[in-house]
Amino acid sequence: MTMSAGWYLRRLSRMGAREVAGRVGDAVRRRRWRSARPACPSVTGARFTAVLPTGTIAAVPPDAAKRLIAEADRLMAGHVEYFGVVRDDLADPDWWYDPKTGRRAPWGYAFDVPYRNEDAVGDIKQIWELSRHQYLTVLAAAYAITGNERYAERVAEHLRSWWAANAPLRGVHWTSGIELGIRLLSWVWIRRLLDGWPGAAGLFENNPVALNQIWHHQRWLAAFPSRGSSANNHVIAEAAGQFAAACAFGWFPSSARWRADALRSLERHLRSNTFASGLNRELATEYHGLVLELGLAAVAEADATGVPVPASIRLVLLRMTDALAAVVDSRLRPPRQGDADDGHGLVVDGAGTDRWASLLATGDAVFGRLAWWPAVTGTDVRTPLLAALIESAELSVSRPAGRPSHFADAGMTILRGPEEVWCRCDGGPHGFLSIAAHAHADALSVEVRHDGVDVLADPGTFCYHGQPEWRQYFRSTLGHNTLQLDGGDQSVSGGPFLWTRQARSRVLVADTSEAGVSRWCAEHDGYRPSVHRRRVELTAASRELRVVDEVRGPRREVRLTFHLGPAIAADLVGNRAALTWTRDGEDRSAALDLPGQLSWRAHRGDVDPPLGWYSAGFGRKEPTTTLVGTGFADGAEGFTTVLRFHG
Repeated sequence: MTMSAGWYLRRLSRMGAREVAGRVGDAVRRRRWRSARPACPSVTGARFTAVLPTGTIAAVPPDAAKRLIAEADRLMAGHVEYFGVVRDDLADPDWWYDPKTGRRAPWGYAFDVPYRNEDAVGDIKQIWELSRHQYLTVLAAAYAITGNERYAERVAEHLRSWWAANAPLRGVHWTSGIELGIRLLSWVWIRRLLDGWPGAAGLFENNPVALNQIWHHQRWLAAFPSRGSSANNHVIAEAAGQFAAACAFGWFPSSARWRADALRSLERHLRSNTFASGLNRELATEYHGLVLELGLAAVAEADATGVPVPASIRLVLLRMTDALAAVVDSRLRPPRQGDADDGHGLVVDGAGTDRWASLLATGDAVFGRLAWWPAVTGTDVRTPLLAALIESAELSVSRPAGRPSHFADAGMTILRGPEEVWCRCDGGPHGFLSIAAHAHADALSVEVRHDGVDVLADPGTFCYHGQPEWRQYFRSTLGHNTLQLDGGDQSVSGGPFLWTRQARSRVLVADTSEAGVSRWCAEHDGYRPSVHRRRVELTAASRELRVVDEVRGPRREVRLTFHLGPAIAADLVGNRAALTWTRDGEDRSAALDLPGQLSWRAHRGDVDPPLGWYSAGFGRKEPTTTLVGTGFADGAEGFTTVLRFHG
């Protein structure tokens, strides 16, 4: 995907004067850096002291350790899967190779690499992911747990290979700050987890090549922070990685300045990226998880090295943790909202470890669980490692006495009913900052689950670059459980991470009592002059969810869509769909009565144009059933949909 001149003009229109000035300065600096490559200052007597406290590894639960070792052994055998693509070349990886397209990124000055152009570079996510070195933190953790030096030796071999192949400012791995930030955080933890290995100091503090790489990573991050309309989760990753490295690897003349600047940035942007309610302002749940992981890792680093952090940072992380505990369903799954690219801040666990349960377990260990929090029964490696470093602190904050269900600032409402019925209603802002990069055109959409199974599903994300028709579909209005008018989106896209006009929503009613009937009502103005208003009622006694859509304004063509989860089989006859699925060996069923004024059709796995798809994770998609009703709205009456769960 190559950006056109029109895209650059649209992108420029979403920037303020200060951001434009900052980006002009960045451009000048990039030109200067092309020929001016200062050497890393000499370092003598460097020592790594930010080690794990005695007894930390012994606190790792045996089943979590077992999963980790199994994962490490798969990695040692060369096997890994990223975004639906299986790789068997991890024993000796090519750092610039994309196994999805078979292309290799070009060599050259980093800022000349057209990383958004898949034809020239390959799938950039596939190339970048390996070089976050989070698989190496897994191998390092396996060494820490087992003492088997073959894991440590593989880590050292791969780091030396990467450093040799990726000289500072050369190639695709020096083009994006989030990659540098996460990579630095990985290196900090690799050094910590390898501390008992005799070769650890020779790999890091006594290795001029490693010192040069660490210094240049931090110099880059200090020079090119994400700015203005791009200051979303990227700037958190940049600041967290910079801060962690400046704490743990504080061996350079600039370390104190880098540490202070990164801490200020982290504190400022954690606050600006988070609603007062604790939900992430991008309204993209996986980025809530990423930012929370990065923030916890940064605090752990500060406490490990005795660097004081503002109480406001811990308060934001506490609110984020409480908000996560509030919104998950009965199986600890959070909403599927907005973009999701499977990004993690710190990885030290094996396959099968529940990310969200792990975060709640860490929250319990660090902040203490509240009585209304859902129970966490799974185990993980990361929680005891972080908890061993993060110091307990008295925080003067009032935490929710009961489980919140309406987050007014984020416009998210969770309706809960019997039989583990869970319904998310979206009446919030379109997205974060002027470009709302990770938002979807999903105003007034609903997401419904029964005992953790997607019944009315949010289809997910699937891709970012290289496949524009799929990127457009998965973030379109048609791709969500809401109503489309005249074949267009509620918000206007200007590119894969850019919205030039954003629908404005407002919640009118949010009565979330779990007894009797819970009610929600909201409207948005994305189809001016028409207004789409939706009412949702969840009745406990009858296990019935009622959705009423009204279009106020002139006569318009309507498409009302309901996307079923991949586990749901549907038999559509007229305007009634019989839904069936299996959960834990038990057959379940429901009936979906659709508005009779519309003509209904089931779609599954259509490709031209895309319709009827579900993405369980980045790079993966599978056919699922989407029910589409077409007709007209003239304001005379609403469209009523009723979902009834059977006993």
